[in-house]
Amino acid sequence: MKTIQVQVPDTLLLHPQNSMADMERRSQFLLALKFFELGELSSGQAAQMCGMSRAAFLTEASRTGVAVADLPPEGMDDEFANA
Repeated sequence: MKTIQVQVPDTLLLHPQNSMADMERRSQFLLALKFFELGELSSGQAAQMCGMSRAAFLTEASRTGVAVADLPPEGMDDEFANA
């Protein structure tokens, strides 16, 4: 895996609860999430990118409003019928 550096505005660190470590973790998650949302990474790859388990990544992705499944309507019917 490669490493990149990202500059962030100082205003993101003005809140006392936002440490550099927190900002780094959040930035890694948000970047991985966007690549996942664009279909450029699988959920497993995105989870690995931000140091999370796949289940934790999918849970957090869902909480942010990102769809974690992309099934056609007939696929949804099958999933619910078998649940």
